[in-house]
Amino acid sequence: MQSQVRGGTRWKRFAVVMVPSVAATAAIGVALAQGALAASFSVSGQSFKVTTKQLDGTGFSQYGAMDEGYTLTGDKTLHPVAVSAFKSATIKSLCQSVVTPNVPVFGNVSLILRAGDGDTPVKAENLYIDVAQLEADATFRGIDIGVAAKDANKGPGMKSGEVANKQANPYGFAQQADSVTLKNVKQTAWATTAGTFKLSGLKMSLSTGVKECY
Repeated sequence: MQSQVRGGTRWKRFAVVMVPSVAATAAIGVALAQGALAASFSVSGQSFKVTTKQLDGTGFSQYGAMDEGYTLTGDKTLHPVAVSAFKSATIKSLCQSVVTPNVPVFGNVSLILRAGDGDTPVKAENLYIDVAQLEADATFRGIDIGVAAKDANKGPGMKSGEVANKQANPYGFAQQADSVTLKNVKQTAWATTAGTFKLSGLKMSLSTGVKECY
């Protein structure tokens, strides 16, 4: 359901999981913003959870892709993701957690990272988040829905190598916006990459058992 809010579009409890087309597509030239990141990496066999009090981003785009990764036993696997890309973002009260199961002697081991809880938020440039599940209160400004991924030019562009490696369909569904505010974010992701990522007030802890951000 949509309602106009101060020139933007707002969805309460916004949630999206886009499963992209992975049909073979001829490689095409994709104009990338300076500093766009290479996509020729594999993700681990573990997803991680992230919460933030508020994310304010400019130059936003989102499109479907496939992350190639490995299971915890070393077998190759594919993960459908919605790639959320921001030219710049500030993040308040960031929490990131990952649980490694069945560690010898210790059992489950949890890693929790926190940053941006003080007056200085986390700051990122050319930020890409490969999202499997997302919940948030979202406000988009200057939004375009249903553009082809290759034409989503408000964000930093598709990752280098995604089209050639058939990880993303340049003609698949995408959306973009001049800016976006996400509040009360809860998400599960497979990867996060950024040109720069400044973590103010960084705190990291390891503990036994299952302890997650949500």
